[in-house]
Amino acid sequence: MNNLMNLSFEELENYFLSIGEKKFKASQVFEWLYIHKEYNIDNFSNLKKELRETLKKDFNTDFIKIKRREIGEGVRKYLFELSDSNYVEAVLMEHDYGLSVCVSSEVGCNMGCKFCESGRLKRVRELETYEMVEQIILIEEDIESKIQSVVVMGIGEPFDNYDNVIRFVKIINHAKGLGIGARHITISTCGIVPKIDEFSNLPLQVNLAVSLHAPNDEIRNQIMPINKVYNISKVINSLKNYIAKTNRRVTIEYVMLKGVNDSIDNAYELAGLLKGMNVYVNLIPYNETNNIEFKKSIRIKEFKDALIDKGINVTVRREFGSNISAACGQLRSKEV
Repeated sequence: MNNLMNLSFEELENYFLSIGEKKFKASQVFEWLYIHKEYNIDNFSNLKKELRETLKKDFNTDFIKIKRREIGEGVRKYLFELSDSNYVEAVLMEHDYGLSVCVSSEVGCNMGCKFCESGRLKRVRELETYEMVEQIILIEEDIESKIQSVVVMGIGEPFDNYDNVIRFVKIINHAKGLGIGARHITISTCGIVPKIDEFSNLPLQVNLAVSLHAPNDEIRNQIMPINKVYNISKVINSLKNYIAKTNRRVTIEYVMLKGVNDSIDNAYELAGLLKGMNVYVNLIPYNETNNIEFKKSIRIKEFKDALIDKGINVTVRREFGSNISAACGQLRSKEV
C-alpha cells in the first residue's frame, strides 16, 4: 500500500480529482500531516467519513523508527530502521544560522567513491519519498524544534533516486508541507550529468552541490569510479549550462586527501578549471575511518590560499561529528 507522504501536493490534488473530489482536499490533508502532525486518517475531521475510508483503503501513514541516537558536540546522529529492516542514518547539525539535517536518500550506494564509508555497502534500494520526509519529521519531534535547512548528502547518490528526491524536496518546501525555504535545501551529486541537465529545467530555487574532489581525470578516476562515465569535462560543461539556465551559484565539494589531491599544483589546476564560473569551493577536511586507508590532508590552509590567490571563492567545511562517526563520508547503512 502506498504511503500518503509519498505524494507531492500536486499529486495529491490529482488523486482527489481522480476519485471525483475537489482538489482543495489536498490542502486539508497536507495541513493534517505537516502542520497539525496528525497521522491517523480517522482524525482528519474536516473530511467526510466516506472519504476517510477511501483514503485508508488507498494509503497508509506508516513511519520509519528511530533505532538509536548518538549525541556529540553540536551534532546528533540518528539510525533509522525501515519497514523492511534496512537501516539508514541522518545527522542533525547545530549552526549559528540554525538547525540543519543531512538526509539519506538510499540504502547503500553504488557510486563506490574510494574514500567514503557509505559506499562500502552496495545499494540495496532507493528510499521512498516518505522515508526521507520522515527523517526530518522524527528529528523535529525528537528535539522539539524546527529544522531550518536540509542537505541531501547522507547515504546514497540523490540523483540515482531522482524522482523520489525531487518529490521529497517539493513536500518539505511546500508552504503547507514542512515549509523549509528552497534556498535552504541543497542536493549533492557526484556528477550524474543527465540528471544535472534535467535538474536545471526544474522551476526550483534549490541549491546544487557537486562532489568533484579532483582537478583532473587521472586523480578522479582513481577515487571516483563515476568519472569513467561522466568525466570532469562533461561535469564542468553540464554545470556551465546549469548556471546559464538558472543563474544560481554551484557549490564544488572537494575532500582533502593527504598526498592524493592536495598539492599546490592541484589547487592551481582546480582554479583553472573553475575560472569564470559562478561557483565556490567547499574544502572538506577528510574524516578518517577504520576501514579506508586515506588520510586527512595537512595542507588545507595552503590549498585554500592558492585558490584565493587565483580568484576562486572558497570555504572550509566546519569539522564536527567525527567522534560519533557522523561526519561527512562516515555514515553507514548497517546496524553495528
